[in-house]
Amino acid sequence: MDSKVEAELRGRIMAWVGERAEANGGFLHRQELLGFRIDGQDLPVIDFSRGIRNPAAFTSTLSIVATANGPYDDTESDDGLLRYSYRKGDPWSGDNRKLRTALETGQPLILFRKEVANYYTPVMPVYVVDDEPENRAFVIALDEAFRYMGDVRHLAEPQRQYAMRLAKQRLHQPAFRTRVLLAYQTRCAVCSLKHGSLLDAAHIVPDGNDDPRGLPTTPNGLALCKIHHAAYDQNMLGVSPDYTVEINRDVLEEIDGPMLKHGIQAMHGRTLTLPSKKTDRPKRELLAWRWERFAG
Repeated sequence: MDSKVEAELRGRIMAWVGERAEANGGFLHRQELLGFRIDGQDLPVIDFSRGIRNPAAFTSTLSIVATANGPYDDTESDDGLLRYSYRKGDPWSGDNRKLRTALETGQPLILFRKEVANYYTPVMPVYVVDDEPENRAFVIALDEAFRYMGDVRHLAEPQRQYAMRLAKQRLHQPAFRTRVLLAYQTRCAVCSLKHGSLLDAAHIVPDGNDDPRGLPTTPNGLALCKIHHAAYDQNMLGVSPDYTVEINRDVLEEIDGPMLKHGIQAMHGRTLTLPSKKTDRPKRELLAWRWERFAG
């Protein structure tokens, strides 16, 4: 395939992936990705059984899948870059060859994180920026700029800090959103709104206050619609350790339009809708910590 044609096709595929992910709440189901069609042709965006998707007509890899086993990606290093292992077998042929071609050409890839079985969080575009034969791994960056930074194995401290910030923004936060929304069956825990594009994953203990409990894990999260997320962050809305929703007394006494009355004030006294799995439910001690700041 001509390089310009391939680049244009990649752009269209990535645009579709982005649109579908946003509509769903930040993720796509496996069947959506396998059933993708473009210009009347089947073109699965992930492979049926392997972690690397190399369409026959493409010169470079289209997508790679990383399985997440914890709050952070298990292939991420302390420099904010990712190491993606070679496929088994000859490191210079097959799937490995097309990933190496992506390194040479700079073609962008889609990284899919498989947070939960059959659900994938897209991170795109990502770039192959180095090859480590001694570790049988490729180095993946979240910004094309790393292709021009020289030796990415020995990044300067400002570059390393930049890579770490990108990892938090483009890996950790989207992955947290996926895990939380799926745990709550893509609905707001306060009002039960089910439109994924209007839902967020709210931290109970914030992740930016240096508190070690502020991790992007499901028990530290609540699926909230955007208005209730904002109200929660501004202490207009609180959730007690027994999962009761309360509205700030001053807000309850306000007189305004229907959004305040039905969207916020009417939530006072409701019981939080919880995940079916007990291990996904918000930890009471974290809710208690946040409740003190709301009630105080």
